[in-house]
Parts: sequence; C-alpha cells; structure tokens
Amino acid sequence: MGIIAKQGIKGTIVTYIGVAIGFVTTFFVITRFLTAEEIGLARVLIDAATLFIGLAQLGTSSSIIRFFPYFKSDESDKVLPRHHGFFAWTVYVSLFGFALMALIYWALATPLQAWFGEKSPLFNEYYYAVLPIAFFMLYQTIFETNASVLRHIVVPRTVREIGIRIGMLLTYTLYAFHVLSMDGYVLGICLTYAIAALINCCYVASLGGIGIRADMAFLRANKPLVNEYMLYTGFLIISALTGVLGPVVSSFFITAKMGLSYTGIYAIATYIAVMVSIPYRSVLAISQPELAQAIKQHNQSDVTRLLRQVSSNLLLIGGIIFLTIWMNIDLIFALLPNGETYAVAKHTVFILGLSQWLVATFAIFGPAISYSKWYVFNLISSLVLTVTAIVLNNQLIPLWGMDGGAAATLISNGIFYAMLAVIGCVVLKAQPFGRAHLLSLILLIGIGVLDFLVQKYISPLWVSTFGTMIADSILRTSILLGGGLLIAYKLHISSEIDALLHSLRLPRH
Repeated sequence: MGIIAKQGIKGTIVTYIGVAIGFVTTFFVITRFLTAEEIGLARVLIDAATLFIGLAQLGTSSSIIRFFPYFKSDESDKVLPRHHGFFAWTVYVSLFGFALMALIYWALATPLQAWFGEKSPLFNEYYYAVLPIAFFMLYQTIFETNASVLRHIVVPRTVREIGIRIGMLLTYTLYAFHVLSMDGYVLGICLTYAIAALINCCYVASLGGIGIRADMAFLRANKPLVNEYMLYTGFLIISALTGVLGPVVSSFFITAKMGLSYTGIYAIATYIAVMVSIPYRSVLAISQPELAQAIKQHNQSDVTRLLRQVSSNLLLIGGIIFLTIWMNIDLIFALLPNGETYAVAKHTVFILGLSQWLVATFAIFGPAISYSKWYVFNLISSLVLTVTAIVLNNQLIPLWGMDGGAAATLISNGIFYAMLAVIGCVVLKAQPFGRAHLLSLILLIGIGVLDFLVQKYISPLWVSTFGTMIADSILRTSILLGGGLLIAYKLHISSEIDALLHSLRLPRH
C-alpha cells in the first residue's frame, strides 16, 4: 500500500506502545487503587465529551478529508494563506459548533441529571466538567485530522495513543496516592486533553499548513464548492447526531440503569476488547486522504484496490488479535488486580471483541461513502445504528446487564456495517471482497475451533504437566496462532503481511 503501509505500520507501532502504557495503567494502577465507581466516572465523562464533540464538530473532521483536495495549493505556491485558508475554516466552524452545543447541554441539564441521578449521583456533581474536556478533545481531533490530510499522522497518533495515556496514568496515580482530590482527578483529565490539543496545534503549525486568515477571494470564486460544502455539512450534522451516539450509548444506559460501578467494570471490558480494532485507526488515518483523492478523480480501480486491501488486511489482523485475547481471557483476569471483580465481564469482552472486529474490517466503507456524492446514505445508516442501539440497550440491559449492553453494540454494529458494505459496493461500483477475505475467515474460524478443542481435551494435560495456566496459554497461543500465521504466509492471503513476515526472516547463509 505504499505510503499507507509505511505510515500505517508506524502509527500501529505507536498505538501499541500506547496499549502497553494502557496495560500498565490498567494492571498496576486503576484496578488496584481505584474503585469501579471512580473508573466509571472517568469513563462516562470521556464518553459524554466524545458524544459532545461529535456534534460540535458540525461534520468538520469528515469535511476536512473530503474537501481538502479542492483547497489544496501546490507545494511551490508561497501565496498566503496556505491551502486557501482551509485550516482557518476548520477552526471557526468547530468553535461555532462548540458554542451551540454548550448552550444545548446547559439547557438539558435538568432532565439529564434526573436520568442519571438515581443510580449515578457522582456524575451529576461533575456534569459541567464535560464542557472543558470536550473543548480540548474537539481541537485535538481537528488538529490531528489536519495533520492527516497533510500526510503526517505519526506525531498526532503519538499524542493520542501515548501522550494522553501518560497524562491519564499520571492523573490516576496522583489520585490513587491522595495527592489529588476528586476535583483534582477530574481537572487532571481536562488538562491531559488540553496539553494534547496544544501539542497537535504546534505540530500542524510546524508543517506550514495553518493560518487564521480565510481566503475569501477563493470562496467567492468557487461558490458551487461552498454550496456543496454547506449541503454536505448539513447532512453530517444530522448524521453526527445519530452516528456518534451509537458507539457510546451502552455506557450511558449502564450508568443510568446499573450505576457507575458497573460502568467501571464495563470500561475495563471495553479497554480489553478495543485492542482488536487498534490497527484500523492508523491505517484509516493515512488511507482516507488517498481514498478521498481517488473518489474525487473517479479512479475506480484505486477505490476498489484501497477498499479491498484495507478491509482484507484488517479482517485478518483484527481476527488474530481477537483470538489472542479470547484464548488468554482467563489468564488476563487472573493476573488483573482485583480480577474477580472484573471477571464477571468475561463474556462481555467476547461480545465486544466481535463488535470491534466488525469495526476494524468494515470501517473503511463509511469514509468511502462520505467522500462520494452518495454521502446521504451515511445518514440513513447512522439513523439505523442509533435507533437500533438505543432500543436494544433499553431492552437488553435490564435482561442481561453488561452482556446485554455488549450484545446491543454487536447487533447494532452488525446491521450498520452490513448496510455500509452493501451500499458501498452498489453506489461506488466496487468489488472489495475477494479470495483474501474468504481465506482469512476460514483460517480464523479454524484456529478458534482448534483452540476450543485444545482447551477442552489437551489443556488439562498441559496444566497438570507444567503446573501453571501461564504455560498453557503460552503454548496454545504460540502453536495455534504461529501456525495460523504460517498458513496465511504460505497461502499469500496478504501481500503486505507477507512482506512484513518476510522481512523478519533470518538471512540465509
């Protein structure tokens, strides 16, 4: 995939360093020193801020990627503002969106606090802390997306995956050892995102891609483009209202119906499961600008190639990570401090892991549709996602608790991404699915079945021989997944993974 592979691999490495920091945070700090309720408070504040910025952006993140090719100026063009003042518009539109959403959030304070108040009164105490957290998250995201279209994702990815995690680790640690009060704990979360936004702003400035002056002459000369932008943004605002609620709705329903303690347990399950979809973040960040360019140029072969390569690679990689987690889930909870508290979410991890696997595999179809003239279909799909998620969470959480919330996420995501895949194939006239997808699916299912049989019939012998669950996990994971990767290499399922594995082989003498 050229630059996508190079930047994607670098971004993924950075992301997994962040995962390692998150591992330390989870295993040695928050589950050891914080209560489930305190973990739940941080989770619901961040989820609420995530929902807030999804609306406050007014579609800016998607608009940046879709319309930047139309504003982009030649590298040799020294006329200011660079890229016809594109960066300025991303800042101003987001600022207007934030002010609008802050007003709505204030107006809804009474009904929202009543909904959360019975089971989660602690959230109500910090209801307005969502606003500063959301503000800095908003601009951290906007600056990161601007860096992405300039083909520089590694530094912003480092800030997101490593910098924020270090900030959160420091906040958790200071609170755990009573250096910070509860107020300081919440302030620490806010400062973490403030510093992340500032670093991203400085980095984009260093690339020479920003300026606070808009190029009004360019806009006046391109009125059809402005009209298209306004129409596109209008659809995205409505789409955001539905699309951003779907992924976080379970957290809100669990908080309101079960309490912050269960939100904390669900947050740990989510942290474990979300590792499945980590590679797609870097791959999508660098592939989206190229995809937008291909769609703009009506380059059908490039659109199909990108959809096929990204989805097939992430199907295989995400599946391997999912199996690694599930094959070792009992060991994970055994090693986790106070693991017995969180082990009740074992099946929640499985269900959420499947959901994240879907996200990793099919997420590329959302941007592909958004960057085409058929972007209205994203709105329809998002409406279905949100309505389904709300209805299922409301029905399944009272029946099955956290597993119900996870099931609601899996079902709603399944419907959503199935719709995106079908719509993407039809309206883009692409054929993104092929031999690699089928072989990957067969291989991964085969490994999963073998692991089930090994755990049932062979693991008891291994444990009695070696005496530890750790030895059993290492043997099963090494043999089954190592063998699976070898088969994938021999079958040439992924040329990118083939090249990576080939580079790791020892030179022949």
